[in-house]
Amino acid sequence: MRITRVRTRVLEWTGPVAPVHPNFCTTASDALTRKPGSIKGYSFLGWLVVEIETDDGLVGLGNAALSPHVTKATIDRHLAPLLIGEDPRDVAWLWERMYRQTLPFARKGSGMAAISAVDLALWDLLGKSTKLPVFRLLGGRLKDRIPVYASRLYAQPLDELAAEATSYRDAGFRMMKLRFGWGPKDGLPGIRRNLDLVRTLREAVGDDVEVMADCFMGWTLDYAKRMLPLLAPYNLRWLEEPLIADDIRGYAELRALNIVPISGGEHEFTLRGFREIIEQRAMDIVQFDVNRVGGVTQAQKICALAEAFDVEVIPHAGQMHNYHIVMANIACPMAEFFPKVPVEVGNELFWYVFDGEPVARDGAIDLPEDAPGLGLTLKPDLAASFRIVE
Repeated sequence: MRITRVRTRVLEWTGPVAPVHPNFCTTASDALTRKPGSIKGYSFLGWLVVEIETDDGLVGLGNAALSPHVTKATIDRHLAPLLIGEDPRDVAWLWERMYRQTLPFARKGSGMAAISAVDLALWDLLGKSTKLPVFRLLGGRLKDRIPVYASRLYAQPLDELAAEATSYRDAGFRMMKLRFGWGPKDGLPGIRRNLDLVRTLREAVGDDVEVMADCFMGWTLDYAKRMLPLLAPYNLRWLEEPLIADDIRGYAELRALNIVPISGGEHEFTLRGFREIIEQRAMDIVQFDVNRVGGVTQAQKICALAEAFDVEVIPHAGQMHNYHIVMANIACPMAEFFPKVPVEVGNELFWYVFDGEPVARDGAIDLPEDAPGLGLTLKPDLAASFRIVE
């Protein structure tokens, strides 16, 4: 079996986008007091898909959501020439070749997203060639079903927040996550608004539902240290990404306070990046995304390292590429789940790109045994909702 073609396409959403208010969710730009950014600057309204074709007619499907045009250029110009003519089953060899020949510019960020997308396509091919789902190749089924948490609650009017949270509880979810809307630049009024969000959510769902809260890098160390004691009464399962990804020492300081469990890693890359986080005991929970971190090849290694240090792994964003990792690893107790809603910031865009994504029922999802590889296909009518850039 040999690779004959590497095809990339960027799918740019052309359909309607639901409006969001300025405090929809904090971002790293909220630390700025001069022209601070907004969640719109972090929108993911484009998606990259990569298809790797072989001489025996198989096609492996991979994807990436970070800066899809830059990711596409990296694959087209730098990675595809390394892949043509190679055996796609040599996944470890191909990963190391891509990584080591692009180290000056691709070891993090969109460069690693490009390697991740290719790696996903290779694992999809490996599953299709063996007629097995990827989780079977990783060790098999460790769970009857994967518990998932509803991840859609954003800062919004409190009555609407309570109603949405209640609807998830009534649908069978026993875990759900909220995004904060205010940060350091908003002062004491912002602190009160953040606490209003958490209190409203806790009162709406009761004490038997796990509640998480996400800052999306929108706080500073000082602000987070002020907030943690105020959040303690609400029994959060974790506080996610309070600081920018590079402040590992700050994360370690917050975790050492032992007030609320600290999570992060959505914006970290490769085994070596997570080695530093785990060795410094900076996080209780690490949350890589398989289509960013280096693909399945790196995700498996990080899970093994985390397991050795008794650190939980709960990947960012749900989606099939993450679910296969969760199913096959003891370090992964649950997964994130983005409900399908009208497109707003792009977190939900994958529902409009792929067929095969599992739907949560009673707060859990299952992976089919009869869908080889990752179990995804592209929707047949993509041109109706996307501008397609070859």
